[in-house]
Amino acid sequence: MIINHERKVKGQSLKVIGSMSVGFEHIDLGECKRRGIKVGHTPDVLTEAVAELTIALFQSAARRLKEGYACQSGEETSENALYLCGHEVSESTIGIVGLGRIGFAVAKRLQSFNAAKFLYTGNNKKSYADAVNAVFVSFDTLQESSDFVIACCSINAENRGLFDKFALTKMKKSAIFVNVSRGVLVNHDDLIEVLTTGEIFGAALDVTEPEPLPSCSPLFSLKNCLVTPHLGSASLKTRNGMARLTARNILAGIKGEKLPSEVHY
Repeated sequence: MIINHERKVKGQSLKVIGSMSVGFEHIDLGECKRRGIKVGHTPDVLTEAVAELTIALFQSAARRLKEGYACQSGEETSENALYLCGHEVSESTIGIVGLGRIGFAVAKRLQSFNAAKFLYTGNNKKSYADAVNAVFVSFDTLQESSDFVIACCSINAENRGLFDKFALTKMKKSAIFVNVSRGVLVNHDDLIEVLTTGEIFGAALDVTEPEPLPSCSPLFSLKNCLVTPHLGSASLKTRNGMARLTARNILAGIKGEKLPSEVHY
C-alpha cells in the first residue's frame, strides 16, 4: 500500500499497514509517521527460503543451465570438449554485498562448496562474519577480486543503481553476478551491455526494475542471463509464515498493541 502525499486523503481511520514483505520502500513512512499509522513487515521469516533460491540461481548461472535446457531438443549439439562448460564454486572467491540475515545464510550454505575465500562489503563490519571466515573489504575490492558477486543488501538512497557500468566492468570477465535483493540496485541497460559484450560471464536475477519486466526486455533473450519472477520467498512454508505474521501485525495494530514485527521510523 502506498500512502498518498496529499493532505486530503481517504482512510483517516487507518491504524496499521501490514506489508507481507521484508522491504517497505513502497510505503510512505513519513506520511505514516505524520498520521500515527503503525507499519508491520515480515523479516526473518523468509531468510532460509531466499538463501536457498540464491544457491539455485548461483549454480544455474555458473553451470549454464539455461543454455543446457535450451539444448534438450537436440537441435544444438557440439563435439567440442568444452561445450557448455561453466565455472565451479570450489576454490573460488565469493563476494557478498550485504552480509545481513540473507547474505550470512547464503555464505553458510556456500561453505560446503569449498570456496577458497569469502569477501563482504557494506556499511560496517559484522561481528558474526568470522563464523563464515568472511573478510570485510571495500566495494571496489570485492568487485575486482570475486569470481561470484551476490547482491543481498537492503535498499537505501545511496545504493540505488549501485551496479552500473563502472561497477560491473570492474568484475572479472569470468565473473557471475547474482541479484536477490531489489531490482533498483542494478542499471539494467549497463548489465545488458556487459553481458552482451562479454565483460562478465553471466548473471542471474530474481529481482528486476520494473517487476515484471516487459516481455521484450533483452535480459530474457540473453543466453548468459537467467531471470526468475521474484521467487525468493516462494515456498509454501515461507509464504504461509509471512501471511500469519502479517495478520498478527494487523490484529495487534487494530487493538492498539505492539506489533510483533514493526517498522521503526
